[in-house]
Amino acid sequence: MQSDPKQCLYCTNNQTLHDLMIEFAQLSVSRAFLFKEQTYRGRCLVAYKDHVNDLNELSDEDRNAFMADVAKVTSAMQKAFNPEKINYGAYSDKLSHLHFHLAPKYVDGPDYGGVFQMNPGKVYLTDAEYAEMIEKIKANL
Repeated sequence: MQSDPKQCLYCTNNQTLHDLMIEFAQLSVSRAFLFKEQTYRGRCLVAYKDHVNDLNELSDEDRNAFMADVAKVTSAMQKAFNPEKINYGAYSDKLSHLHFHLAPKYVDGPDYGGVFQMNPGKVYLTDAEYAEMIEKIKANL
């Protein structure tokens, strides 16, 4: 399914996007966001800069650059929060804009050893706490 860029929350930079996440960096070919729902402490998302449906639609150069951006963010997350593992999710059944969910997992934390929940709706922070998390990630980018 190919979605219309005019209806895409990443392309339109709409209120739904701002309700879900906070943009904290523009990388070589993508944008990085911190999820507001923080059940998985440090959870981020990396979205490709243009409206494409899948990795296979990118040139080798752009695909490699996108994956380098994803790796750069996960490396910063690892240094900032020291999770046991970071889970990657690339789901686009309903929104066909190329993006990766990056969910840190902790041994004694939620869903360790299983699949992370898309939006558990349990843990929200103050603006100051979001800013502190973003600074920790950005310091390691």
